[in-house]
Amino acid sequence: MTSVPLLLWIILFAAFGGIASAAFAVIFLWVPEERSARILPHFISFATGALLGAALLALLPEAIEGAGPGGAHAIGLALVIGLGVFFVIEKLVLWWHAHAHDEEGDSAHHDHRVHASGVLVLVGDSIHNALDGVLIASAFLTSMSLGVVTTLAVAAHEIPHRVGDFAILVHAGLSRPRALFLNLATGLASVIGAIAAYYGLRGAMGALPYALAFAAAGFLYIAVAGLIPGLHRRADARTSAIQVILISAGIAVIAFAEQLTHQ
Repeated sequence: MTSVPLLLWIILFAAFGGIASAAFAVIFLWVPEERSARILPHFISFATGALLGAALLALLPEAIEGAGPGGAHAIGLALVIGLGVFFVIEKLVLWWHAHAHDEEGDSAHHDHRVHASGVLVLVGDSIHNALDGVLIASAFLTSMSLGVVTTLAVAAHEIPHRVGDFAILVHAGLSRPRALFLNLATGLASVIGAIAAYYGLRGAMGALPYALAFAAAGFLYIAVAGLIPGLHRRADARTSAIQVILISAGIAVIAFAEQLTHQ
């Protein structure tokens, strides 16, 4: 496969992960709120499994294999650094959100606070999507099969995330068409991040295994620190059983896709 077709594949799949997931989330606009509130947690459970499966069954094994027998320690270090980086990024976003609200003061109008949250969602989404693009490009530079599996995991966790962001934008005063347009526009950051990673990593292929370890760290952090705590809010036996089944299904889908693409 020549470099030009590979870049086109990366752009197409990055667009799918960033833009198509936002478009698919629009389906929930026509679902009654009460029903969507019951469906979305199931998507989150499935996405948790997909992220864990992609990180532990696809990205990390490829990273270790690419680094060679003596590179396992360095892969572990890259994984730890990746977890730290994602922790710091989340802290900065949370700090910025809190700082924006503090500066408005107690006497500020509620509308201003809500509008600020809408702006923060757009900025945060753009950064998040750019990182997703980097992860997808890193995977495709290793193999087509790993790129497809990684994109599936990205799309799985992006759909419920985008539904929530769309609701925030509408609550911030944007019309539904404008909120949809901006939600789709932030998906372009995935393509930009993917193109930048493609040209950056193609000239330093020796760094690719560590980029994959970094990608695995991102997926693990999102699953363990971002999604699983929300699942623990419902602790009844029936909900817990459904969560376990759907997390297992997410892992199984990634494992099946990984096996299928290697045949």
